[in-house]
Amino acid sequence: MRTNSEVRTYFESENIENCEDGRIKNIFQNVNEKISDPMYPCVGAKAALNSNQYRVGIYGAMGAEETTLQLGADLKRYITEVKDADSDYLSMIAVFEEEVDSEIDFENKLWLQLQKLHDSEKHDYQWDQGVSHNPEDNDFSFSFFETAFFIVGLHPYASREARKFKYPALAFNLHRQFEKLRENDQYENMKEVIRKRDKAYDGSTNPMLKDFGDGSEAPQYSGRKVEKNWKCPFHAGLDS
Repeated sequence: MRTNSEVRTYFESENIENCEDGRIKNIFQNVNEKISDPMYPCVGAKAALNSNQYRVGIYGAMGAEETTLQLGADLKRYITEVKDADSDYLSMIAVFEEEVDSEIDFENKLWLQLQKLHDSEKHDYQWDQGVSHNPEDNDFSFSFFETAFFIVGLHPYASREARKFKYPALAFNLHRQFEKLRENDQYENMKEVIRKRDKAYDGSTNPMLKDFGDGSEAPQYSGRKVEKNWKCPFHAGLDS
């Protein structure tokens, strides 16, 4: 019998063809169908899909101890792969098989999972020095393994069509990839293309979208239109 540590949770697209687990194949099919939709707005995700530069992690309950251990190990592997490949588009999508019942439920579980990830490593690794650890700061980004992320939440009850997905999921994208696009003078054009496509896909502009440094990105993670007095529940527990 395999122990929990031996259960495979991290997959590349090329692993799936010979995979005998129908559950995993189904999740990959759902990921592919979502992103390959001609109207799907994120051209970065499309580029990752078309070039097989994406990874999928499959877990149980968000925030559970076992999930946190598995996801933490897989994120470290993913971060190492991105750095080794020097990739502009390599992304990781963490899919959770536990159901959620509303936008609020998903949002609560999202922040619980991020809190658990941080707590699991805060004594061993520093926060990425390029971003703030305070979710109220304009330059906040979630950090894990000393690496800053922008996170996109997806789930069945999302009010934005672009954020709807059969399973609760978190797409992890490294901030360094966005900085590289800026250095190559590609970021502004890509941003405008994505926002125009998002408006066409959903019928309106996402009211939560902001550029990094122009308001905290924390309210953007869940995809819900949060209230003006919304306060992020995440706490890094680090000195300012």
